[in-house]
Parts: sequence; structure tokens; C-alpha cells
Amino acid sequence: MPELRQNFATKEWVVIATERARRPEQMVQHRERKVIAPFVSSCPFCPGNEGLTPPELLRVPASPDAPWHVRVVPNKFAALSRDVQPTRTVHRSRRTVNGFGAHDVIIETPDHSQILALMPDSYVAEILRVYKTRYDELSLDPRVAHITIFKNHGPDAGTSLEHPHSQLVATPVISHQVRERFQHAMRHYDDYGECMFCQMIEEELQDESRIVMVSEHFVAMELYASPAPFCTHIYPRRHMASFGDVGAAEINDLSRVLRTLLAKLYHGLADPDFNFTIRSAPAENVGVKYFHWYLSIIPRLTRVAGFELGSGMFINTVLPEAAAEFLRKVDAEAAGTAVAGS
Repeated sequence: MPELRQNFATKEWVVIATERARRPEQMVQHRERKVIAPFVSSCPFCPGNEGLTPPELLRVPASPDAPWHVRVVPNKFAALSRDVQPTRTVHRSRRTVNGFGAHDVIIETPDHSQILALMPDSYVAEILRVYKTRYDELSLDPRVAHITIFKNHGPDAGTSLEHPHSQLVATPVISHQVRERFQHAMRHYDDYGECMFCQMIEEELQDESRIVMVSEHFVAMELYASPAPFCTHIYPRRHMASFGDVGAAEINDLSRVLRTLLAKLYHGLADPDFNFTIRSAPAENVGVKYFHWYLSIIPRLTRVAGFELGSGMFINTVLPEAAAEFLRKVDAEAAGTAVAGS
């Protein structure tokens, strides 16, 4: 029968709709796969078109004479501006902060047709190191309160430009959602003397039914109260509040876990649109014992409708345990070899 499960970290309720539960393989969106060229002359992110973007903030490799692998540029249509100060104004019920912030675009590859799921692990590691470099640099700015790193893949995930890229937004305020999650984590630590995420990871590793993969430094799992089919989190096994604390060996390990997981989704669910987000402690909370950073991947397989908007609760029609079992069985390496040889 249907059941409601509560997310341990957020306290949000999720409806697991077992009466209309769907097998994981039924979530495959059968659509014609578009053939994408490796170079598009009109694309501002393709090599040779560097003049179509704002001046770059970072390039890998750093030499301007060498072909680039990864570039970071300010978003040409940035949501926030580096050129203003975050001055606050309060007038009775109306509160305003000037729109200061940073909005970076991380151009992941010069190849217009490439995707993270099919990249070598070493290339994904380069992208993650660029994330960390920009995260560390912006965290030093006292005006920055919070940094969000995210990727939109596909139209249903909000992609506006086809060329593979990620984004980073640094804001002068911490959103209500982020503060609320921190408050839940702090209360748990005050009550029980341990990080709630560390506790959850330990319990899930013992249970195993929702584990997708485990490496030396990371664990990928479906949430017990997963709000959407195949919503998968990657947690560092070492306690770290901030993404900025991740070490070199952990970056290399994370690149393999992330690429493998995205490849499992790519081959198992026929390249679904997805969002991923790195959720990390704000700069003012770096080093705290009660929070644990993680990477969240949400395939866009269902749509948010009236019930979700009206109640704040999500309906999930795929059991998290079934989703984890399905992903465990997808042999991404074998499937990738078959694609390369076809």
C-alpha cells in the first residue's frame, strides 16, 4: 500500500505511491537521439569563438598558447552583478539587498557534442578541480554568503545552450531553504552529538538496499524518502561541511563516481535530462561538525504539478530500493564500450 516517508535531513514528507508504482525500466523516455556536431560555428562556447564570451576568469591549461580543456567566464546574462555592493535596505515589511553576486559559466570541454557521462575520469576531475578553485576564490570574498554550483543537462532541466557547461552563483544572502536545512542539522547535533548525515550514511551502508555504488571516499545512494525517481546523492564518507575541504585524492575519486553514475543514468535511462547541484556549507559555517556537503542528481523524469505546489510534498512512483537495484545492474563500462565500437 502507499506510504509516506520523511526525509531525515529536511523533515519533508514524500508520498511513495506504491499503488501506481512503476518499474524503473518504465521510466525510460524513448525519444530519437539527436546527432550533435563536435563544432558549431555559431556557438559562443566552441573553440575559436572565445571573443563571443566575456573575458575568461580561468583557463585549463593556463597557457594561452595551448588548446584549452576547460574555461570559466562570467555569464553574459548574469543573474547578479559583480559591480554593485550588497547594501541592505529595510522599510517596514519590505527588505532589499542590492543585486551583488558572481555568476560564472564553466565551459566543460571544447567538444560541443561531448557529455560528462562519456568523458574520461581524468577530464571530469579537471572540471571538479575548476569548481573547487572558483569555490575557494569566491569564498574569500567577505561579501559572499553562499555559493551554489550546478549543472543543467537537457531542455527539461533548463538548459539554454547546448554546449556542455556548468554554472556557479555566489550570493550575498543565504536562502531560507539552506538556512532551514542547517537548523535541522544543528538541532540534531545538539540533541544527539553527531552529524545527521554521517549517521544516515552509516545506516544506509549497513542496510545496502538503497546503495548504488561505494568507493574509497564516496558513497552514492537513493534517498529513503526520495522526492523523485532516481534522485541520487553522492556523499563524502569523511565528514566535511564544505566542498572547499575536499582533497586531491578525493577529487579524483569523486570524478570516477560521478562519471560512472551519470553513465549509468545515460545508458540505463536513455540519456535523461537532469540537474545536479553541490550543496555545501556557506562560508560562515565552514568546518562545522553538524553539516555534511553532498552532490545531488535529479533526473527530470516526472513533472511537478498542483499537489506538489500546493502541499510542498512530492509523489514518487518508483521505489528508491528498486531504483538503486536498477542502477547497480547497469554496467556503464560495458555499455560505453559497445557505444564506442558501434
